[in-house]
Amino acid sequence: MIKENTDKFWLNALSECNEVQRRRLAGIKAIEAGRGGVLQVCKLTGMSHHTIIKGMREVRDTKKAPITRIRKKGAGRKKIMEKNPEIKEKIENILEENTAGDPMSKLKWTNKSTYTITEEIVSDGINISEDTTGRIIKQLGYSLQANIKSKESGSSEERDSQFRYINEVVKGFAKKNIPVISVDAKKKELVGNFKNSGRKWMKKGKSEIVNVYDFWFLAKGKAIPYGIYDVNMNNGFVNVGIDHNTSEFAVESIRQWWNKIGKKNYSHAKELLICADGGGSNASRSRLWKFYLQRFANKTGLKITVCHLPPGTSKWNKIEHKMFSFISMNWRGKPLTDYEIIINLIEGTTTKKGLKIKAKMDKKIYELGKKVLEEDFKKINLKEHSINSKWNYTIG
Repeated sequence: MIKENTDKFWLNALSECNEVQRRRLAGIKAIEAGRGGVLQVCKLTGMSHHTIIKGMREVRDTKKAPITRIRKKGAGRKKIMEKNPEIKEKIENILEENTAGDPMSKLKWTNKSTYTITEEIVSDGINISEDTTGRIIKQLGYSLQANIKSKESGSSEERDSQFRYINEVVKGFAKKNIPVISVDAKKKELVGNFKNSGRKWMKKGKSEIVNVYDFWFLAKGKAIPYGIYDVNMNNGFVNVGIDHNTSEFAVESIRQWWNKIGKKNYSHAKELLICADGGGSNASRSRLWKFYLQRFANKTGLKITVCHLPPGTSKWNKIEHKMFSFISMNWRGKPLTDYEIIINLIEGTTTKKGLKIKAKMDKKIYELGKKVLEEDFKKINLKEHSINSKWNYTIG
């Protein structure tokens, strides 16, 4: 309250000053405010930052002779709104033609830039700057706005309940020392002498030279890393495919993990919990995904429970920030010139918390366009859970 009153009294005093005194007082206040002071005084007084900076220079320059020439009240260049009172209406008309928001909204927005609006006004013979156009646009109630990601499939209550349910299920399985894995496919990589984002320490002038263009036909092939992260053991497995990221490939990757790592660490296990995204090769609605999981369950004798993350929440999947992010950091700035380098870089990834990853190549060709016959789908021993049944089910 004291600050508000102080500003009010200061502004009243400022209004009684001549142009030089106003400029210098504003400069003093900006200096006292410290970092960001110019912007604060701009907002408080409506003076331009050029004027305030000039006042700061004059205050600091003690050797400069005092200014005795002061313009009379009302002298100086007229504001554009005074010279061209119709300017506001012109800008409003331009904006109204291009308004994409709700006309009843208090805060409207436009898909025309300040530059293009200024150009249109200048073409009508009125000399105006972009800054002035911007100020008038704000006065008219417009603002620059970006798209907002708020429209999602499913209600927020449904998503929240799913996250709570996954948390409870994971806790229950972990308490019984039943394997809990987070699965997903990492971004497909072209294999060859291509630029890989990021930097690494090297001798000056010794940067690796890579191809200018990342054309697929210049590649030796493609690498599709499908990862399995063991939540309880903090270790992982990556099956690097060379063909397509299909449901068959996804389940085969889980099978490889189980045969090479899982059944050694959980020799007593009769169940397995899989946490996966809701889309891709392990999509919640994929019949092939469930068909191949049933085959895997038949071969291993495991009862498999699957909990899918709600749509649009893949970044909350454990594997993303517990494993994939560290793999990306480990191979940043390093061209993935062959499959051996990819495998070695994945297996060389570790963390302070002791993450260990095994990797292997999968040279199998996975056919696209496979479908599950209705009679085969009916043979799947699928039990949907009572909570969010479309995302939670058990097979086996």
